[in-house]
Amino acid sequence: MENNIYSLEEILEVSGAAAENFSLWEQNGLVQPVGQTPDRTPFYGEETLEKIKHISRFLEMGYTLDEIKKILRKVGLPETVRSKAGGGGKEQFLTVGSLAEQVGVSPRTIKHWEDKGIIDADMRSQGGFRLFRTTYVFLCRLIQDLQLFGYTLDEIKEISDYFRDFVKIRDDLNTYPPAETERRVTMMLDEISRLLEKTGQLKAGIARWEDLLKKHRRQIISLREKNSKKREESE
Repeated sequence: MENNIYSLEEILEVSGAAAENFSLWEQNGLVQPVGQTPDRTPFYGEETLEKIKHISRFLEMGYTLDEIKKILRKVGLPETVRSKAGGGGKEQFLTVGSLAEQVGVSPRTIKHWEDKGIIDADMRSQGGFRLFRTTYVFLCRLIQDLQLFGYTLDEIKEISDYFRDFVKIRDDLNTYPPAETERRVTMMLDEISRLLEKTGQLKAGIARWEDLLKKHRRQIISLREKNSKKREESE
């Protein structure tokens, strides 16, 4: 599920706040990012818009920033503007570029996987700025594994759909009628069996190649040593 987020430029545009005012509010702890990317680019949430609205009202009523800070310490803003994250530390998310770099693919590949519906951004701004949780690094590597196994992107999309369906059913067994749930989990189990069979074949193939390569590597090293001796004798 996507959550609306805003870059600094977007939050200023949507809220109508002046950049210098917003910077001052941040310095005074009145607003703050809901998270940041690994390169420390901040992003803001819907609650930031609500905070800006209330701060602006306080200012219009003649309160100073120090007075607003005291009000926030004693009373706080209305419940609707409190952080959905529960006030914990900032959660780190990855941009498309950061995710691509960690996985070892191009940003275009990440975008292609998105277009195919295999992965989906956790947060998306109106301007198209997309963020992924760090767990997507592992998930993207699983996608690469499936490609090595010979799966097409359409087949990988089907597997990702199974996984999303599994999460829904795991979290709420009443998501589907019992008969439909049975049908879906049976399909999941069949796919797991196919994957296990394919990984078993790959393991056997890898073992054969390892034995073959080690054997021939020893033979090639022996040939090189013999050839070196011949070269020395002929010189």
